[in-house]
Amino acid sequence: MYSYTEFDHAFLAERNAQFRGQVERRIDGSLTEDEFKPLRLMNGLYLQLHAYMLRVAIPYGTLNSRQMEKLADISERWDKGYGHFTTRQNIQYNWPQLRDVPDMLDALAEVNLHAIQTSGNTIRNVTADHFAGAAADEVADPRPVAELIRQWSTDHPEFQFLPRKFKVAVTGDTADRAVIKAHDIGLRIVKRGEEIGYEVIVGGGLGRTPMIGKVLYEFVSQEDLLPTLEAIVSVYNLLGRRDNKYKARIKITVHENGIEDIRQRVNERYALIRPQFTGVDQQMLARIEADFAAPEFKSADQTPYLNAYDQDPLFRSWADTNLTAHRNPEYAIVSISLKAHGKTPGDATGRQMRLMAGLAKRYGHDELRISHEQNVILPHVHRGDLPSVYYALKAEGLGTANIGLISDIIACPGMDYCALATARSIPIAQEIATRFDELKLEHDVGPLKIKISGCINACGHHHVGHIGILGLDRAGVENYQITLGGDGTEDATIGERAGPGFSADEIIPAVERLVLAYLDLRNDPAETFLQTYRRLGLAPFKAALYPQVAGKESRANAA
Repeated sequence: MYSYTEFDHAFLAERNAQFRGQVERRIDGSLTEDEFKPLRLMNGLYLQLHAYMLRVAIPYGTLNSRQMEKLADISERWDKGYGHFTTRQNIQYNWPQLRDVPDMLDALAEVNLHAIQTSGNTIRNVTADHFAGAAADEVADPRPVAELIRQWSTDHPEFQFLPRKFKVAVTGDTADRAVIKAHDIGLRIVKRGEEIGYEVIVGGGLGRTPMIGKVLYEFVSQEDLLPTLEAIVSVYNLLGRRDNKYKARIKITVHENGIEDIRQRVNERYALIRPQFTGVDQQMLARIEADFAAPEFKSADQTPYLNAYDQDPLFRSWADTNLTAHRNPEYAIVSISLKAHGKTPGDATGRQMRLMAGLAKRYGHDELRISHEQNVILPHVHRGDLPSVYYALKAEGLGTANIGLISDIIACPGMDYCALATARSIPIAQEIATRFDELKLEHDVGPLKIKISGCINACGHHHVGHIGILGLDRAGVENYQITLGGDGTEDATIGERAGPGFSADEIIPAVERLVLAYLDLRNDPAETFLQTYRRLGLAPFKAALYPQVAGKESRANAA
């Protein structure tokens, strides 16, 4: 992973010292909350419903054991003993005291972590495929270029006050595990002959106006990538709307002007700025790439894995759901579920974080990843070590065998924490997971992605859930809309709204009816929920959701 230079350390120390002074001025009353707000947002500090919240960047989701241990220490020293991993591969602390935040930032800096640009109208934490550097079908590791983009965008003088927040994601695989088509800029590493380049997608995003990004360029060379990105963001900075924050994202800019017009403007801006890029960025990239060299994989006996798989049905179930093929056939990618049935999706205690750090150090070449699906990944584990990893995880409540299943739910913090939320998300996720655990159906149901947002801002990615749930306020009462058929992969699709919403008491039975209908409708157990939905369309699922309406229509047709 990337190693900080003397410049990086000095930069962080200066930023943290500056913010410490601003916090002191807020506490002594020299700064009002309105004056303090833009300063705290530049350092990842929000004011939530009940307390401040510090959002820490985990660039492209990569951590080592020392960093994870520090996150655990911070949760126990300055918060309530846990952290919340988010859909942008960040971690949030929901209960810090304002006076403690500068000390938290200094503690983060000790292990090369920070909270810069995790908020505000700037380029946010750059995200990437959580299997980067390990996936069997990867074209190239996307993390070096993600780190280059992070360095380019951090404190970029032109891009600190964009029309709206700006999100970039990178994948190095044909299988999109980074949801690049729902980002302001999505990059896919591609090959043209032997040359590595990038497909550039712009104008994706969710929220109140969900849109799938459009291909701006099918191939941009490695040397041209950074000036191309600079040109795109420059055009958006000038053209993007500032009169209405709900129409300020680049997706609206692309929609209102058209992709051809945007491409022409970007080409013109690129021609002006390209001479300024003299190859220094490529020298930086070469140095960065050296930090991401593959670990020295070992060759060892796989018998412990084979024995555990044959003899322990719980281990076998976990291996079948939570392991992914590694590019080295002796290894596996381990997905650690932070979605134990009935628990808050994405939460990990300090004790659990410390355990995962220890497992990474002992068995995982000192690497961990945070996924946008709010789970933790050990990307490089030898198959012979998998039983030891599993039993250690199981002892701390981290051995749930549900990756990709119905209880592996993405959920935003909702009205339990967020000042913008209009409904609760966490209790709904907990109740769905608990209910299907009671029914013992989730392994029979198979791959099914439920995503829940507590407001129209869609931090829970509900638009691209196979089943999406959006919580809204209807005259002071929580109301939950369902969308169906969404997809956040390379075949990205915005889900279709099924019909009227459901109350908090009705939403769990409604989801149960949907899933039971799918089990009746599928051709065979190999046909997934999404495949069945795409084959049959909305009608049979809508009938299951609203049986009273379907019954009335049936009687009317019969009459």
